[in-house]
Amino acid sequence: VRPHPREASHVITIRQRPDDHRWEIHEHEELVGLANYELADDTVSFTHTETLPGNGGRGLAKQLVVAMLDDARANDLSVLPYCSYVAKVIAEQPAEYLGLVPNHRRAQFGLPAS
Repeated sequence: VRPHPREASHVITIRQRPDDHRWEIHEHEELVGLANYELADDTVSFTHTETLPGNGGRGLAKQLVVAMLDDARANDLSVLPYCSYVAKVIAEQPAEYLGLVPNHRRAQFGLPAS
């Protein structure tokens, strides 16, 4: 559980739910977005990310994806971004996250080789 205070009365919490193969982002304990994944050996495949109706355009999905990618790095996992939004975040921050995607798989996700 990672609390992310954006302002004094605005608290975002990101939680991993391994039994459900998903990450969730909550605002004041209300579910506002989620991301599905599959874990195999030392590789995590991110398959879907969404914000729930009424929560788009607020940067919640990006906060969620960044937390997931940071967790993958902390756990020495390779990342396969089948979700196009996860691939977009990686492409926007290659210095931070491109190295998580195996070089020989990057073209499959529209990512540069290096």
